[in-house]
Amino acid sequence: MPKTKTPQLKDPELYERLRDDGASAEKAARISNAAAKEGRSQLGKRGGNAEDYDERTVAELRERAKEIGLTGYSKLRKQQLIDRLRSH
Repeated sequence: MPKTKTPQLKDPELYERLRDDGASAEKAARISNAAAKEGRSQLGKRGGNAEDYDERTVAELRERAKEIGLTGYSKLRKQQLIDRLRSH
């Protein structure tokens, strides 16, 4: 459980489990709130058909990094950029 109860977290138990597994605070909050809203069983079913990061060019990966607000990605190599995108 978080040390202080925050009203933004709808499922603090799941949030803490995700954080323990290494997810960023933003990602853990996003997933836990979606789980609380839609139910945990529905989360994996709503995915899209996005192209795999390994299939994209470096320019496309940089554009994606820009879209989600990452910084410091301009000098990263492709695999480093993919790792940053996946861990966001």
